[in-house]
Amino acid sequence: MDLTVLGCSGSYGSPVGGACSGYLVQAGGTTIWLDCGNGTFANLQQHVAPEALDAVVITHEHPDHCVDIYGLHVLFHYGVERTGLPVYAPEGLDDRLGGLLPSGWGGTFDWHTIGEADGVTVGDLALRFSRTDHPPPTYAVELQGDDRRLVYTADTGPNWTVGAFGDGADLVLSEATYQEGQKSWPLHLTAAEAGRAAREAGGRRLMLTHLWPELDPKVSVAEGSDAFGDPVTLAAPHLVTTI
Repeated sequence: MDLTVLGCSGSYGSPVGGACSGYLVQAGGTTIWLDCGNGTFANLQQHVAPEALDAVVITHEHPDHCVDIYGLHVLFHYGVERTGLPVYAPEGLDDRLGGLLPSGWGGTFDWHTIGEADGVTVGDLALRFSRTDHPPPTYAVELQGDDRRLVYTADTGPNWTVGAFGDGADLVLSEATYQEGQKSWPLHLTAAEAGRAAREAGGRRLMLTHLWPELDPKVSVAEGSDAFGDPVTLAAPHLVTTI
């Protein structure tokens, strides 16, 4: 299983790197676009042809996790004329996002509602979802394939943990918006909280993402590594990691 970071800036685009939350997960012959925040569609096209996508997963409706679905729609609808790409998202998101399109989605996507403890298989990847500590309805995602397991926290506060999927993930991809003493909103994690949660759930490796752009990422890495008990990886656009 390979993870490609398309964007990792928390809440808005950073001056360097720019793109918000988005990732490619590939296993066997399957490719999934996991969150499609602003700036990620351009980066995706540097790694795969959009026509090669088998599905899109949107964890919640905040723009930094979903707005580049419009770019994919335009390409598919007016360019390659592809229809029926599966999109997995919280209930009602297709209608809310589609409200900006005068003619709707035009069959470009086949929308599927996700909910707590739901599971779905997309090609060579098995997915499960878990409701996190973050409004509006937000779902962490576990992806299993090639005998490897990735847990993506999406956005969450500390009242949800990666242990909801069971212990021992090969890689935990965790939001780490804030740093100790700087947390201005309770429904995100600090790097230290991300490190502790991954350690308590027996995660083998930890990658920090969704960092607030104004913070020094070196401090986040230091705090996360100290809490996790091992060095952590910092997400960066175009970083490819084999799980």
